[in-house]
Amino acid sequence: MNWDQIEGKWKEMSGSVKSKWGELTDDEVAEVDGDREALEGKIQAKYGKTKAEAKAEVDDFLSRH
Repeated sequence: MNWDQIEGKWKEMSGSVKSKWGELTDDEVAEVDGDREALEGKIQAKYGKTKAEAKAEVDDFLSRH
């Protein structure tokens, strides 16, 4: 699945996002609203990751869906 597909199905995918990054609140996931950069930013802030680490985690998430 590519990011365009995830963006289009964000409400459906938000459960998977919450499962992967459980520290993100429902509000934070809703704020992302399918925006990959916003998700990466939330992961960076919540988990203390670098930009590259957050991007790699999102890439891994994409490869699994």
